[in-house]
Amino acid sequence: MAKKNARDNERRAIAEQMRKEQARKERLRSLLILGACVVVVLGLLGSAFFVYWQDQRDQAEAAGTPLAELGVVEAKAGCDEVQTEDASGSGEHINPPQKIPYDQAPPAFGKHWPNFLQGSEIRTFYTAEDRPEIERLVHSLEHGHTILWYDETVKPGSESYEQVQEIAAKFDGEEDKFIAAPWKEADGGSFPDGKHIALTHWTGPEEQKGVTQYCAAPSGEVVASFRKAYPSSSAPEPAAP
Repeated sequence: MAKKNARDNERRAIAEQMRKEQARKERLRSLLILGACVVVVLGLLGSAFFVYWQDQRDQAEAAGTPLAELGVVEAKAGCDEVQTEDASGSGEHINPPQKIPYDQAPPAFGKHWPNFLQGSEIRTFYTAEDRPEIERLVHSLEHGHTILWYDETVKPGSESYEQVQEIAAKFDGEEDKFIAAPWKEADGGSFPDGKHIALTHWTGPEEQKGVTQYCAAPSGEVVASFRKAYPSSSAPEPAAP
């Protein structure tokens, strides 16, 4: 009987040892899995933080850089001479959603929708996804805004795209009356060959003119010169937002 009890105790001890060993292995495996998950999460957070930090650094650098030093210098912007033509359409409203065909790509004046941009709707930079209708942007031209249009070759992530963003960030949309917005061929034609940027302004209130300048690349120096020559105060309705 004593021998049987001793064997039973030995088996129980062995079983208990095996149980403890299995539990130890399970804990170790759980810790390894947890550790791997932590490493993956920290890696993802680190990557996201790096992208955020880099973006914030670039914005800070751009914010501290004078407008004339953003983008390419005027001599390398490949700009055409400024074009002007007699403007019409001031106060001529067409009710939405009727589309208005414009003769010029992009328009510098013309008939437009009455629901002009105001308040938080006015931003200095629009993407292809959130851009207001052309008819509303033309109304902003009537109010004295200068619009920098960029065509479909200026793609998100490209150097030119980032340069347009940096230029736009130098302005307060409502106060400075500057807008950067995309132009699509489907909007009504394309820019001249080799040109990917267009600046437009609608002068006034007397002897109204539509003013356009096409460039090959974004240039803060060109924008500064254009705005100096055609300020927001020169417009059919300069007191409007």
